[in-house]
Amino acid sequence: MRSIVGSIEGAYRRYKALAEGAVAQMADADLTAPGPGGTNSVAVILAHIAGNLESRFSDFLTSDGEKPWRDRDGEFVPREAAREELLGAWERSWAVLFGSLTPLTDDDLLRTVTIRKEPLSVHDALHRSLAHAAYHVGQIVYVARHLTSGKWKSLSIPKGQSPQAGGDFKTRGIAR
Repeated sequence: MRSIVGSIEGAYRRYKALAEGAVAQMADADLTAPGPGGTNSVAVILAHIAGNLESRFSDFLTSDGEKPWRDRDGEFVPREAAREELLGAWERSWAVLFGSLTPLTDDDLLRTVTIRKEPLSVHDALHRSLAHAAYHVGQIVYVARHLTSGKWKSLSIPKGQSPQAGGDFKTRGIAR
């Protein structure tokens, strides 16, 4: 049975789609531009999420989620990178995540994994990772909206349109 794992996977897919919807609205040059107040660029945030997901979910059930090959500090170094390079790493990391989630069942949620030598139940590790991804996807959307200025197209219900929106998220490209 995968009702809980399936729900978690669905949430990951929604956050991935939100980030991609924001990035799609950005000019290539804006991907590496600092966010408001000198905060991280979208390129830096994409690299951080990619590094985190790939590290956490490579050999998810059998090795520590903080891999020795990961350069977490390097993920936060401002970078000049082409859209294709950024999105290539992004897609690879999400493939690792979804590849690790696919075989999981709800019975696996009580198993133990390790992250930075700290034992966690699988469900705690998944919820922690999901919250981390959601936090950074929010940053991506915020920075993208700021940099696209008047050209931004809402990824959810636009201001003032709540009564007309109903519950149809699919019309806005965000699977529910």
